[in-house]
Amino acid sequence: MVVKMIPIDKVELDLSNPRIARLLGMHKKEAITSELIAMALGAGDNQEGDTYATYRNLKESIRTNGGVIHPIIVNKKPDGKMIVIEGNTRLQIYREFQQEKTKGNWDTIPAVIHESLPQMHVDAIRLQAHLVGPRPWDPYSKARYLHLLNSEKMLTTDQIVEFCGGKRKQVLEYIQAYLDMETFYRPQLNSEDDFDPTRFSAFVELQRNRVQNAIVTSGHTKKDFSKWVIDGLFQPLETVRALPDILPNKEATSKFLEEGAAEARLLVNTKSASSDSICLDDANLVDLGNEISRRLSKLTHAEWKKMKTDATDPTRLSLSNLLWELRDYLDGIIEDEDA
Repeated sequence: MVVKMIPIDKVELDLSNPRIARLLGMHKKEAITSELIAMALGAGDNQEGDTYATYRNLKESIRTNGGVIHPIIVNKKPDGKMIVIEGNTRLQIYREFQQEKTKGNWDTIPAVIHESLPQMHVDAIRLQAHLVGPRPWDPYSKARYLHLLNSEKMLTTDQIVEFCGGKRKQVLEYIQAYLDMETFYRPQLNSEDDFDPTRFSAFVELQRNRVQNAIVTSGHTKKDFSKWVIDGLFQPLETVRALPDILPNKEATSKFLEEGAAEARLLVNTKSASSDSICLDDANLVDLGNEISRRLSKLTHAEWKKMKTDATDPTRLSLSNLLWELRDYLDGIIEDEDA
């Protein structure tokens, strides 16, 4: 990999970058200014939590270090035009430093230059850098890009997974969650300014079979669900998982529509604390399976995060053992059916 210093006025920002395309799409092309691009690049601040630097923190870090640590990636087209593939934010920060006459050399930026990369390779670099790499886009932007690749660029799910190394199930869930948000959530907003991409995780939770079954069997629709999201009934958003327990219960449903899912879940948990417990000795596999599904749907984000980061967590070890047992058993059933 050869890194070269290139003049920042010789390389263009990629305005189709999924992180900023949604915001820039609200403006006419001739109205897109450097200031607007900077605002769009910085609009994702704090969407990924404390692990990832915000736009302002990144800018301060680059200023303090006198430059970037990671070079940007550029695609040089046959006509000589150079477009950023990865590193829009860093390039924009250099431009700001140059305009602000910040002390230092901001006229050139380190870059890895590719010659006439085909679009498929450009997409692969983006996927690797921002879906599973160290500088991921916010979840909504990821989903928007996955949908673009799948619907407009006609990449199959398997091709997308091959590029980014993710999981097929997550790719499919993200694409469908994006479609649900665009189809049922966006049209109910009073204005485009009310669109909140941080609500996206609620629509990811909507992809759970138990959640969708609960919505349908209770006589509701995805449009109703989207209105619940708009009305702030899921605080935090993970309480979407409680709908299978809430919606079959009239009292809990009433509580949910008045005060939100968190309060309704408390009501259900209080009433079911004694009646829902099962005797392990008498329980059949159906009861045990249903109980495990119910308990998993009630896991908090903190509990899930602990299992993800702690390989010795007892719940994680128990579920892992159960998974292996189920796989062996079900594989045997499928083999018998295919024989």
